[in-house]
Amino acid sequence: MSKENALFDDEFDLEFDETNSEDSSGEDLINQLTGPVDNAHDDAGAEAVVPPPMNAFQGGDRAIPAIAVLAFHESGETRDVLERMASDRRMINTTVEVHPGGIPAAIEHLASNPTPNLLIVESSAPSKSMIQKIDELAAQCEEGVQVMVIGATNDIPLYRQLVSRGVSEYLVPPIEPVQLVRSVGGLFTDPDAPFVGKSISVIGAKGGVGSSTIAHNLAWALAENALVNTSLVDLDLSFGTTSLDFNQETQQTIADALLSPDRTDDAVISRLLAKATDRLSLFTAPASVNQIMDIDAQSYSMVIEGVRRLMPYVVLDLPHGWSQWIYNTLITSDEVILVCQPDLASLRNGKNLIDQLKSQRPNDNPPRLIINMAGVPKRPEIPVKDFADAIELEPDMVLAFDPQLFGTASNKGQMISEADPQSKPAMSIDELASQLSGRETQKPQKSFLKKLLGK
Repeated sequence: MSKENALFDDEFDLEFDETNSEDSSGEDLINQLTGPVDNAHDDAGAEAVVPPPMNAFQGGDRAIPAIAVLAFHESGETRDVLERMASDRRMINTTVEVHPGGIPAAIEHLASNPTPNLLIVESSAPSKSMIQKIDELAAQCEEGVQVMVIGATNDIPLYRQLVSRGVSEYLVPPIEPVQLVRSVGGLFTDPDAPFVGKSISVIGAKGGVGSSTIAHNLAWALAENALVNTSLVDLDLSFGTTSLDFNQETQQTIADALLSPDRTDDAVISRLLAKATDRLSLFTAPASVNQIMDIDAQSYSMVIEGVRRLMPYVVLDLPHGWSQWIYNTLITSDEVILVCQPDLASLRNGKNLIDQLKSQRPNDNPPRLIINMAGVPKRPEIPVKDFADAIELEPDMVLAFDPQLFGTASNKGQMISEADPQSKPAMSIDELASQLSGRETQKPQKSFLKKLLGK
């Protein structure tokens, strides 16, 4: 039992310092890539207004290492939470055993069995009795085991006594499975690399629904309007459009990282990322059919995790398809956005995807549904209400068919927030960026130079 990693209930969220100082210039890879977050300036040099932060979740979730967990509960409610924790996607590498009996059962079990990496025990006993049982339990534990106690009262003196005896964490019900998973993650996070960015996967229910357009505009809104450092990763190796939409022709693309994932450390990824703005960096795709690249699923995971180590927010533009790496990416993402059109193919494919993701991510938010290109003239379509009822998910956003706005923005090499920040699509995407980042967005102000150039 160790007391070095003891945490309070609210200390498992990771904090990311989004300020920039002259002393740290050239040392922080994130600042090198995307510049300062809060000290934004437009082309004319006018200082931008910083929106007040909301209740943002700082960072994303990483998988828990391959540890052995033993849990001993007293109540049925805690048993259910422990079982839901064990089936969580972030616990895929762990082995979890759940037993009844609380601390007495744990003492008896450990007397004749090896100590796990993590021991979770529940006790509703008064403080004095609990401390006595913890002392007996400590005698059965090997050095280095992490111990988490679930107690009945929020008692600071009790917490301090438990910490002094080597207890790593003390939680008080009611406890949500995700809270428990993140508490476990906090105990086993690499102290040299504690940060991991929030991953947001965007995928279409079928080809041609505009998922890449949504992904690109969302990444822009996060970076330029919510003012958070963001990376857009184009994973459509053959037909990706990120380089076109942002007018970024790069010799090195994400394929260079995927083909040599073992050699792609943080420094290499930072060199491969192209800066679109001070806060937005791009991992473009080669967008070529000259070479058929057969890349294994593990390579995709390694590269995506590499970008998440550098960037607070990572938007993944996924191609329409179904393979092991796409499945793994969707399952392990912090947020999933599904883009549909109001037609039968989108309804069928979207329903299949949503049902699969809900079953594999029971403790996560359900996928966010975006209905795009609604109201195309003379095209029969499913009414939004009927579509939502059938797919069993309310849309976060319904974007009307607007070829003038999106076509104009595309032809000018702009995002819709630049072309018309007061348009309904721009305001809707800004609202989504606010929900994902926990920050109020601000509308971009054109500089005098941009006005002269007509941009």
